[in-house]
Amino acid sequence: MSDKTTAAHIPLPAPAKAKTAWRDVWRVYTEAATFRMLLLGFSAGLPLLLVFGTLSFWLREAGIDRTTIGYLSWVGLAYGFKWAWAPLVDRLPIPLLTRWLGRRRSWLLLSQTIIVTALVAMAMTDPSLALQPVVWCALAVAIGSATQDIALDAYRIESADVERQAALAASYQTGYRIAMIWAGAGALWIAARAEVAGGAVYQHGAWQAAYLVMAASMLLGVATVLLSPEPLRRELPPSKNAADWLKGALIAPFADFLRRYGKQALLILALIAVYRISDVVMGIMANPFYVDMGYTKDEVASVTKVFGVIMTLVGAFVGGALAMRFGVMRVLMLGAVLSAGSNLLFAWLGSRGHDVNALIVVISADNLSSGIASAAFIGYLSGLTNVNYSATQYALFSSMMLLLPKFLAGYSGQYVDTFGYSHFFTATALLGVPVLLLVWLASRSNTIQAK
Repeated sequence: MSDKTTAAHIPLPAPAKAKTAWRDVWRVYTEAATFRMLLLGFSAGLPLLLVFGTLSFWLREAGIDRTTIGYLSWVGLAYGFKWAWAPLVDRLPIPLLTRWLGRRRSWLLLSQTIIVTALVAMAMTDPSLALQPVVWCALAVAIGSATQDIALDAYRIESADVERQAALAASYQTGYRIAMIWAGAGALWIAARAEVAGGAVYQHGAWQAAYLVMAASMLLGVATVLLSPEPLRRELPPSKNAADWLKGALIAPFADFLRRYGKQALLILALIAVYRISDVVMGIMANPFYVDMGYTKDEVASVTKVFGVIMTLVGAFVGGALAMRFGVMRVLMLGAVLSAGSNLLFAWLGSRGHDVNALIVVISADNLSSGIASAAFIGYLSGLTNVNYSATQYALFSSMMLLLPKFLAGYSGQYVDTFGYSHFFTATALLGVPVLLLVWLASRSNTIQAK
């Protein structure tokens, strides 16, 4: 494994640089670091749907109204504010754990423990009887998951050089998307299998079984953390006092970013803030949409499990390979177009009634476009960071990516109640139009390389 020893940045275009050979592009997927990212990506992706999409399916089946479900999605704002405690993850050692595992792995293990505990607690609570405990458990899962993301992003960035970041991002995203399918389709499949024949439409015991299995699935990430090596430790300059420590932990990472990118920093931050807005705003209403359209848990699980898995793998690996071959910016543009376009397919699906074949088409297209866009975007964000502040700076970027979309998503249920699903999906597609302009402007910038 190679490590970055200087500030990571995206250089000016170098016309003489030859394109990476295809055999070298694909060989990177056989490296040990890439496989670790696959497993750790699974651990990162598992909690997300359990407090968003899958939870919204559970809540809707339990009789919770769409407007309330939309507002409850605001627990995801924890992801949007993770930059606030990222400096602690970057700098603060955990007693005993850090000495045993190292700075990155100790925070990973702590956050995974929080996630497992909160998922078990959520499984033991019935939202049809008491909604508030479910909300608090979901918030704990989101905070633990956001903390895991901070440590894991830093671990990934510090585990390989800049040239391999797109491939690591693709492997990470593949594991992430597989976990989302397991937490989505898998949880629905388990809940359907656990239902008592002839019982009520909503059975809390079925969902309890599903969430307990999800909690146990996090042990894969725990095992990976325990068996993985810690990235080469980078000695930080000693702090003279508390004020000096706070300056290095809180101010220096942001000052470094502004210093390196200058006026272009605003353009970069604007692109980060809206790139995934179409997907995120639409996503919270996808499962309530399936419920209201009459699709069963088995139907949604089966389609997602088969076609979703295939298209996720294709999208993530194709996105990573294309980014290495043609450059991140071109694939960012492709991903932005596909992400917005796939939302229009949901509007079309709403006009089809209960049509499983149409569901296959829409879920396949959605997973393909999301895989391509996510692999390129993660590679882009990774290239913006300075390795000396990797956790804090990447947390800032990934927080900005979610803050505005998650806030708007909170109103998605109210919007659907007022205007209907078709109008909602069309509106989310239109949200992607400004993204295309920002990617185009970023690709023309002298600071950002358009390969």
